[in-house]
Amino acid sequence: MRCMPLMNRAALAFMVLVLSLSASVALAETVAVVSADNPVSTLSRDQVVDIFLGKRNYFPDGRPAEPIDQAEGSDTRDVFYLEVTGKSPAQVKAHWSKIIFTGRGQPPREAANSAEVKQYVAGNPNAIGYIDRKMMDGSVKAVLGQ
Repeated sequence: MRCMPLMNRAALAFMVLVLSLSASVALAETVAVVSADNPVSTLSRDQVVDIFLGKRNYFPDGRPAEPIDQAEGSDTRDVFYLEVTGKSPAQVKAHWSKIIFTGRGQPPREAANSAEVKQYVAGNPNAIGYIDRKMMDGSVKAVLGQ
């Protein structure tokens, strides 16, 4: 039996990764949310990215922004970062490792799942998080514009 050449194995591994991420995207649609009491009605993709990657810690009106992540390894977190920032879980982890090492910041606090994020964000007008779209209700509002 011939061994598959290294290049073919790498291409196959890449295709499996892309297909698995595509399947996750199909399973969970994420939405960036703030409290219904937050006056912010929309944020650009760049503003959301900057808040979640620690480059900005305020909303456009100058009020503090407190990002809330979901647990590392959760599908919702992986889909959110891939869709919104274009970064894989490994890239996000490397980003925060560098920020922490250089003393320039700390990653967002974590919640276990969409329900915990929604509960925290609903009760804190300065919080911003992301949840599975199916979890939306009147306590939070979607803010990510195109």
